[in-house]
Amino acid sequence: MKCVILAGGKGTRLSEETQEIPKPMIEIGNRPIIWHIMKHYSSFGIDEFIICTGYKSNYIKNYFVNYKLNNSVIHIDINNDTVKVDSDVKENWKISIIDTGLETNTAGRIKKIGKYITDDNFLLTYGDGVGNVDIKKTMQFHKKHKKLVTMTAAIPEGRFGSITFKGNRISTIKEKQDNSDKFVNAGFFVVNKEALKYIKNSNEQWEKAPLRKIAASGNLMGFKHLGFWHPMDTIRDKVYLEELSKLKNPPWKTW
Repeated sequence: MKCVILAGGKGTRLSEETQEIPKPMIEIGNRPIIWHIMKHYSSFGIDEFIICTGYKSNYIKNYFVNYKLNNSVIHIDINNDTVKVDSDVKENWKISIIDTGLETNTAGRIKKIGKYITDDNFLLTYGDGVGNVDIKKTMQFHKKHKKLVTMTAAIPEGRFGSITFKGNRISTIKEKQDNSDKFVNAGFFVVNKEALKYIKNSNEQWEKAPLRKIAASGNLMGFKHLGFWHPMDTIRDKVYLEELSKLKNPPWKTW
């Protein structure tokens, strides 16, 4: 199963960082946050990725094109004009980087990469949040209920919109309010390709019209995650995650 990562937004609330680089390339513990996300999925055997880029797309392309070179010991013999690369790269990733447009919204980005999805289902996440979500269990949960979308739901610090459950089915998605004790969209999805039919145009936000229509049809299920999860929306979030990265085992590290 492939994992689709939404990595095309401008990250305006992190403008101090994103003036130069795209948000998924902001480093946490000397590695871009998108690297942490991919390592997490890889720890569950997911090694095929589709990265939906937009804003400063070339930074993401260059990072992965040069990934092996930049993570290896290089021996250069100038006189003999030879270069030897001693690689210690452990990642077995296969990555498709697709520029889905500068102004395209999240649902539009998903729609644009639909032709690259070869299985009935795919994994979907954002390129700006980390957690120790059990990906294997979300996939098993999705396979069992046979609905179109599984959304991982977590309880955050209280600055997000909330979702309402009826059993494991998500019935409503609400705007931001005081939600210190309520579940929210944590951004780790399992999606059936049929869900893409709910996306009407490139201006739609995945979290709004498409998901709300899917929820109203009874096809949105919620996997409750009670472990660690934290997005990187602000400088404060970035500083917080940077401090956690200094721990021997950061709470999102599953590899």
